[in-house]
Parts: sequence; C-alpha cells; structure tokens
Amino acid sequence: MLIKADLLARYGGVAPKMVEEAHAQVIDQVVQDALDKAKLTEADLSAVAVIIGPGLSLCLRVGVQKARKIAATYQLPIVGVHHMEAHAIVARLCDRDLQFPFMALLISGGHNLIVLARDIGQYLQLGTTIDDAIGEAYDKSAKWLGLDLRRSGGPAIEELARQGDAQSVKFSVPMKQHKDCNFSYAGLKTQVKLAIESKNIDAGIPLSSASVEDQRARADIAPSFQRVAVLHLEEKCERAIQWALEIEPSIKHLVVSGGVASYQYVRARLNEVVARNSLQLVCPPPSLCTDNGVMIAWTGIENFLLGRFDPPPPAIEPEGCQLDLRPRWPLGEEYERGRSIARSMRTARIHPSLTALTQASQYQSS
Repeated sequence: MLIKADLLARYGGVAPKMVEEAHAQVIDQVVQDALDKAKLTEADLSAVAVIIGPGLSLCLRVGVQKARKIAATYQLPIVGVHHMEAHAIVARLCDRDLQFPFMALLISGGHNLIVLARDIGQYLQLGTTIDDAIGEAYDKSAKWLGLDLRRSGGPAIEELARQGDAQSVKFSVPMKQHKDCNFSYAGLKTQVKLAIESKNIDAGIPLSSASVEDQRARADIAPSFQRVAVLHLEEKCERAIQWALEIEPSIKHLVVSGGVASYQYVRARLNEVVARNSLQLVCPPPSLCTDNGVMIAWTGIENFLLGRFDPPPPAIEPEGCQLDLRPRWPLGEEYERGRSIARSMRTARIHPSLTALTQASQYQSS
C-alpha cells in the first residue's frame, strides 16, 4: 500500500490521480486506526470534522465522502475545516498561552501565506504565494539534484547542505524590488535548474554513486539554494511583522506551521527574525506541522464550540449530490498594502474567503 512519501519519491511531486487512489485505498483503515487508538467508536463521537479546502478536489472528495457517511450513519453534525486555518490553529493546542491576535506564517508544498489572526475564522492576509511555494521549490530542487525524496525534499536538501558551501553559487533573492509581503519561488527554481544543467549533474545517478566532483557540485548547490530560499522568507516576514504591529500593537507571537516549518534551518532563521522584533516564535512539533488529523480535529473542536457546524447529512444522499468542496478558498481578506495585482486578477472559481463567510454569518445572526 503506497504512502505519501512513496508517491513523492516515485513521481517527484504530486500526481493528483495517484494521490486520490492512495487516499481511497487507506481512508477506511486510517479512520479505524484513529478510533482504535482513542478507544472509541463512531457512536462515541460528538461531531465529525473534515477538510473541505483548499486543496486538490480529487483528494478533498475522498475525505468529505467518508466524513459525510459517518455523520449520516450516526446523525452527527459535520464541521467543514479550512486546511490552512488548521495549520495555524493547532498551535493553540500546543501552546495554551497563545491568545489572539497573533501572526501566522503557513509554509508548505502548496502554500506560502502570512496572516494576522484576529480570532477563529478572522484573518487578514498580509502576503501570499504569487506562483510556487517554498516546499515546491525544495522538492523540485531535491529531485533535480537526484536526492532521496522518501522523506520529502526539505530534509534531503538540509542533509546535503551540511556538506557544501552556501556562498559558492550566487542565486538571486526573489522579489527584492517588491516592497510587499508576497512570495515567489518560480524564478529561484529556474536558477537552480540552470545551475544543475551548467554542471552536467545527472539526477538519474544517485548521490552515493556520483563522482567526487559531481557530489561536491551537488553539495554546493543545496546550501546555496537553501540560504536564498529562506532569506526570501526572512525578508518578507520582517516586513509583515512591522505591518502587523502597526495594525495590532498587542501581538506577541509568530506561529510558523505547515510542512516546511518542520525544517530545522527554517526554524533557526525565523527564530532570529522574531527575536529581533521582540516576538516569540511558536512552532508546533514536527509531527503536527505536516498535514495531520490532529490539526483538523482541534480546529473542528474550536469551531464546534462556537456553533459553526452543519447538521447531519441525509442517510441517503440525493442522486448527483454536489459536495461542498473548495479547492481555491482564501483564508482571509487581502491587506490593501500587500495586494498583488497579478494575483488579484485571477479570481475565477475562487470561493469567498473564510473570513468573509464568518463575518457574513455573524451579521446574519446578530
């Protein structure tokens, strides 16, 4: 039975149809294992929480269908969870002193997002991904360097980087001329690919089998890429912190979560950024940074306690029932100073943001 790391290693990235099939193969067993470990049955549950977006619709559908089946069978309310909110909110499980408002930097294979978190469901987006996210850049660079992707690109790059010289390859820091908090990694990916091609590195040859000269070349590219990729994060975070403190001077914490937050180099560098700005860095443990059920459950609890849930689905779904899937679902409204014109124009098929929906719901109930 394939797991995510095996799929990443096989395809060098996300293959949507294959990931959907892998989800479908394991979801029943994953749910049963979770219940068994908790010594519970479905009948003991108070509600069911499930990601409804953002993400690949093929994969979202597998989870939503399973959640609706359980909720319908046992007449349980269902909580639709925003994937990125869950990455931010799980930090409140890990640090009970974490109070709103706080900042959150959410970094993964698909997302670079920095927000001002004012409350559950209330976020102001300070910066986002213009094209590729940092995790995607790590994974592709690791693939092109012929590294073992079974642990994902980040750990592979970090391990190789310890053997090289971070100043040996001169990569340009993305978006230096843009005075906003948005992120871009497509250009850096191109720089890495060109550097690899210029040194005639063959990704088909494993690192352990490469010549000494080839190994040295790969070892120098890895830290050079890593230094610039994370420097881009640092520069944008520095500006976002200043913006956030102007809006909410009481902020004391920066939460860093998402898969890339588990990378040691990233944590160390961002810890220096928050220290310079008299803030505290809050990172969930690595096991809760990558996608996990705990963050969905915890976010479900926080929303459930606020009365934000849907009634149980019908026992028999109508033919052709349209599931509530939100592949493109912003977390919050864009801060005016950080608005990306290019990104703002790409509005087709974008679901209203979680913040807009939460505010509309509060207005209707008041």
